[in-house]
Amino acid sequence: MDRIDELADALANEATPVSRAPRPLWLASLWFGAVALYLLLALLLAGLRPDWALKLGDLHFLAELATLTAVLAASSYSAALLAYPDLHQQRRPALPLLLAAGLFLVALSLSWLDDSPPAPLPLHSIECSLLIAFFALLPALGLMLALRRFASTHPGLAGGASLLFAFTGGALWLRLFELNDSIPHVLLWHYLPLLAAGLLGVWLGRLLLKW
Repeated sequence: MDRIDELADALANEATPVSRAPRPLWLASLWFGAVALYLLLALLLAGLRPDWALKLGDLHFLAELATLTAVLAASSYSAALLAYPDLHQQRRPALPLLLAAGLFLVALSLSWLDDSPPAPLPLHSIECSLLIAFFALLPALGLMLALRRFASTHPGLAGGASLLFAFTGGALWLRLFELNDSIPHVLLWHYLPLLAAGLLGVWLGRLLLKW
């Protein structure tokens, strides 16, 4: 019995202390704050759209920005939940993201219905998608590296949420930077690529986050 006690004490002394994993809300807040600072830096370097003061009185535009920010926060939280093997005891990690996306679609639909006469289409097209992707590169890489430190049992969904988070940040930046109010253009070249980014993230997550 003494030998068993001695062995147990020896094993306990040799064990390497393991730091406790942060809570998902704290983790999501950290990621959201990092992208917010990155967005602020990008706006300081590139500037705001010239009519930003007038847009402060546009309720449709403000609703679009608010719900897009909600998608950004919800995708960050969903990615944080999906990083844990047990989803941190949450049965529906994508529910906040689905609710935020629903509100965002409602805001866009109301803007489209009220767009009379319709705003003119800009002369460019895919350039907006490329700018969003360029903005998203650094946050996407950082979040993927952060998720690799966890043991997600849903690597595809975690990757999808992380890339959606990064590209949503890019879409938010571009709406604050670009002088453009054409809803069809915004839907096609700003927001539709977010779905493609989420699908790409599912593939990358299965490739890079599996263990």
